[in-house]
Amino acid sequence: MQAVLIAVVVAGCAVFGYATARSQAEESARLQAQAVARAVADAPSVHAAVRGPDPSAALQPYAERVRADSGVDFVTIMDPAGVRWTHRDPRRIGERFLGNTAAALHGRTFSETYTGTLGPSIRVVTPIQDGGRITGLVAAGITVEAVGDRLARQLAVLAWVAAGALALGALGTYVVNARLRRHTHGMNAAELSRMYDYHEATLHAVREGLLMLDGQRRVSLVNDGARDLLGLGPADVRGRNVAELGLPAPLTGALLAAEPRVDEVHLTGERVLVVNTSPVTSGGRRGTVVTLRDHTELQALAGELDHERGFTQALRSQAHEAANRLHTAVSLIELGRTREAVDFATAELELAQSLTDQVVTAVNEPVLAALLLGKAAQAHERGVELVVATGTGVAAGALPASLPVRDLVTVLGNLVDNAVDAVTGTPGARVTVTARTLHDPAELRLTVADNGPGVPDGAEVFQAGWSGKGPGRGLGLALVRQTVRRHGGSVAAGRAAHGGAEFTVRLPLREGAPA
Repeated sequence: MQAVLIAVVVAGCAVFGYATARSQAEESARLQAQAVARAVADAPSVHAAVRGPDPSAALQPYAERVRADSGVDFVTIMDPAGVRWTHRDPRRIGERFLGNTAAALHGRTFSETYTGTLGPSIRVVTPIQDGGRITGLVAAGITVEAVGDRLARQLAVLAWVAAGALALGALGTYVVNARLRRHTHGMNAAELSRMYDYHEATLHAVREGLLMLDGQRRVSLVNDGARDLLGLGPADVRGRNVAELGLPAPLTGALLAAEPRVDEVHLTGERVLVVNTSPVTSGGRRGTVVTLRDHTELQALAGELDHERGFTQALRSQAHEAANRLHTAVSLIELGRTREAVDFATAELELAQSLTDQVVTAVNEPVLAALLLGKAAQAHERGVELVVATGTGVAAGALPASLPVRDLVTVLGNLVDNAVDAVTGTPGARVTVTARTLHDPAELRLTVADNGPGVPDGAEVFQAGWSGKGPGRGLGLALVRQTVRRHGGSVAAGRAAHGGAEFTVRLPLREGAPA
């Protein structure tokens, strides 16, 4: 279509140029003939010859010189009756002029196209006046064939110009089309339109987040999933730099990084995101494609599964220990040491019952009580004493529906696990847990303290990736802070009374919740 359009434009310009050139050629011939005719009619030698006895003898050579010098095809000088005194063919002298002379006899100069002895010509006839009296007529003209020859020469130039324009336009069309095909991977307009429709539908349909950044790390594309996962809201963020989106610093750093990132876990205010980045390169960095997946629920379920596995392991350990103790008691009985068997069994029952009574009495919330009992068994297996501190008290039903027990398991379970890990191998290792509800202000306060090495000064323990247990860790405390903030609470790390670390969580409760 572009080539056809160029051809039509060039053809139109050529036709217009031809019409213009023809009109200009005819007008130029008329003006040239008119100038020659007027010059001859005003020449003194012509006036003198007209008054002489033999005008042809003086005027014929003069007229031929003028014709040759001026480039016209004929110069005819005649008497008022139209009898020729001069002619290009001397044999025609004395014959009548073929053409109109009436206007010239009235003193006017006029032009016409007329077929005479030399064929069709553009001629101008003007009177020779002597003292107001018309003594003769002068006709000068250029044949139509000569005008056509002039026009043909102009048209040849025009044809070359038109051909050059057409060739240049065709070459430009080819270059533009080739470049466009290269940039669109060979797809035409219909395919691009269809691909754009699919592209838009896909972007709005997928739940995963998709973010595309240009070479200057500005957002060039963001789908609905990415807006939701990053909390960007309905505002148009296209064209803004990633650093201006208000995202957490580690996540912003991952998006700005030049190297690709694979399955990195990052925390926002309310979500756990798995981030993948892939640079787009084509002879230089063009941008970055970022995919985001929501692993908040998966992370929570994984945490619950870890706790359930811990419970299972604790029960297995307790079953193993119970079997050992039962064998010990049976062996004592078989040896006839009945009193020692009874004392041994009674002591074990009192120890187990004491821990259970302590936890259940302090924490009437069944899920939290089960969590603490399981963690106590796990800690015992690792040589750590887990103690529920005096003053602990969480009544059944004290937790509002807006504070799911799952989130409490995430918070308390991670804090206890971190404390047990910190003191494992320490002589006299001890972890103390305090959980109580306060009426003024109405809140739930959880405290986990240990007698381990404590928290290093200036350490950002709640930052995702920070861990004192080696690489690949450092998500537990970050999840604790995220969960607490989601419910409008706070978490703080400090130094315990015995020199270890102490973490305090404060979660607001619904007004009027029972203590």
